Amino acid sequence: MKTTAVPLPTFRVERSTRTSWLGLVLAIAGVALLISLPWWGGEDDLRLVVEICYTLALAQLWNLLAGFAGLVSVGQQAFVGLGGYALFALTIIAKVPPIPAVALAGIVAAVLAVPTALIVFRLRGAYFAIGTWVMAELFSEIMGQLPDLGAGTGMSLPVAISRAVGATVYERETVLYYMGLVLGIGTVVLVFAWLRSRQGLALTAIRDSEIAAGSIGVNSARTKFAVYLLAALITGMVGALIYLENLRISPDAAFDVIDWTADIIFIVVIGGIGSIEGPFVGALVFFALRYFLADYGAWYMILLGAVAVIIMLLAPRGLWGLLSDRYDIHFFPVRRRVRLE
Repeated sequence: MKTTAVPLPTFRVERSTRTSWLGLVLAIAGVALLISLPWWGGEDDLRLVVEICYTLALAQLWNLLAGFAGLVSVGQQAFVGLGGYALFALTIIAKVPPIPAVALAGIVAAVLAVPTALIVFRLRGAYFAIGTWVMAELFSEIMGQLPDLGAGTGMSLPVAISRAVGATVYERETVLYYMGLVLGIGTVVLVFAWLRSRQGLALTAIRDSEIAAGSIGVNSARTKFAVYLLAALITGMVGALIYLENLRISPDAAFDVIDWTADIIFIVVIGGIGSIEGPFVGALVFFALRYFLADYGAWYMILLGAVAVIIMLLAPRGLWGLLSDRYDIHFFPVRRRVRLE
């Protein structure tokens, strides 16, 4: 008796979508516009874009930690502060030029993240979150005891170091602008490339089920550790850039949980955690609310909290999650889709 073989269905794996090509075109146009800004924008415009860039970088990094690796940290201000203080130490004490000192400050933050990770990675869930905050407070207290770095009152960056960035105010603002642009855009590109690599597949598997990921050979601890160090490295560079622009640092400002973690969490949650597009949307909403409501004093914080609660109730996956689910829009696709042919 003859048996006929049933042909197996064929399939292909897609990593891009129709909207991702539109996203690429929009991204190129946006980058070209931002590169040209110093020729037609004012100093206030440059400073605003720099602030948006480093805020977006911090949001993307926190999203990578919490949205993909499951590491809900409320202590990322530790690495902002460490990066800022490393910049001051490198430029004032070690006499390192300020621009390379920004990169070296990120390395210092990553090195100090190793012992931090060895402590907080012993904790899980809410205990991990509180542990990261406690470590940030510990670093703040340590910096407040160092007289060479201003102790508790802080210190200002010498004029000579500021002039090493640019001879005039315009030159200085332009250099800092392009540094912020590189950090902001570079962080988005790096996170996108990471999530589309094998490490990104491992993170997705860990997020979906850490036990199942371990059963297929994913080293959960090593993958999370790598993500934590990457976030510390870039966050340290962001912190160095912030205080190179501000010219003054103090423990209270450098390790402020509101500015460098709470606002970032707000941006990621309302924009859409677990997606690259979410922090873009969240940052847009955050800066729009700040622009229109900042003059209302305490009401600003109340309204900010009310917006967060309403969005979380109506759109648990954030504003971008609501849009992408309804219209199947993915400008930065990181998932792999299987299509039958």
